[in-house]
Amino acid sequence: MLSGVWRTLGKTDTRGNALHRQTVLQKPQYHAPMDLDDAALFLRIVDLGTLSAAARERQVPVSQVTRALARLEARWGARLLHRSTHGLSLTAEGDTLASHARRLIDIEAELTSELSGRRAGPSGWVRVSVSTITAQALLVPTLPSLHERHPQLHVELAADDRNVDMAREGVDIAIRTGAHASETLVARQISQFTRRLYASASYARDHGLPGHPDELEAHRLIGHSGIAALNVWRLARGREARALTVRGHTRTDNTAVALSMVLHGLGIGRVIDIVAEPLVASGALVPVLPEWSTDAPVPVYAVMLQERHRLPKIRACIDHWAQCLAAPRGLPGPTPETAVPPRTGQHESGVTAPPQRR
Repeated sequence: MLSGVWRTLGKTDTRGNALHRQTVLQKPQYHAPMDLDDAALFLRIVDLGTLSAAARERQVPVSQVTRALARLEARWGARLLHRSTHGLSLTAEGDTLASHARRLIDIEAELTSELSGRRAGPSGWVRVSVSTITAQALLVPTLPSLHERHPQLHVELAADDRNVDMAREGVDIAIRTGAHASETLVARQISQFTRRLYASASYARDHGLPGHPDELEAHRLIGHSGIAALNVWRLARGREARALTVRGHTRTDNTAVALSMVLHGLGIGRVIDIVAEPLVASGALVPVLPEWSTDAPVPVYAVMLQERHRLPKIRACIDHWAQCLAAPRGLPGPTPETAVPPRTGQHESGVTAPPQRR
């Protein structure tokens, strides 16, 4: 029940003399609570940039999205978005609402996940951005035991080498080997690997193998067209060191396709050791310059948005991967979560933090 405020109302004549006075209870204006589903839909409009994109994601008509936006604007008595030929942009009121709505929805999600997790364990979908080769080598082998441990968890692997905007694309966890420092992200190391040079047995038979790094340029080399840092091959033996910038006889922007190229004899390429080891054992791959070491071990991080990293479903996935992947790669054990490390220049899978609104 609304308590209201007592007010004295009255009428006066033309000279300002009181003619009639009455004390009444004036009730404050009532505003219905904001619908969190409307707020969540508003945030997806902001992240995706258009009403139609938000409608497609939800698989609903655009008119339904328009009505949700209209309800929010009516609720707050303000225009939330500017509409122009260049697209949508937030008004000052819309920016304020988006900032508070994210916190409210994250709190609601964390509360729901925490309470339901206590009853039945972590549950729900977890969307993971990861490079194809890392997904195949690291994550997929661990999924059966993850599902056995947490049967209510469901994992979606978005396998791609490109950088992703975690907020825009709805990514819960990004698996990557290099990062930009960011106050909006939290990272935890879950594994590590090294990259070495390999060729197929057929390539070695037809073209021979180099005996020294200086001979590499005379061979067919497989480059990466998407990540320039992966084209700098550094090799060392004792005090002797070489660095080669690979232009590539053949190139691809996908590390899994690069492995396939090596396997089909198109040239010499760098392959992650945990992928190459069983292929060497089977005779499909041959080490190239095995006495020369390549880059130092590369750490693999699980990266999360700061406001979501405490969700039980996300923590369950990362705890499982840290446990499964630390021992085989020689890590000391589960590592604590930290701010995202500075950029290393080596990316298998990247992530772009959402812009901070001021």
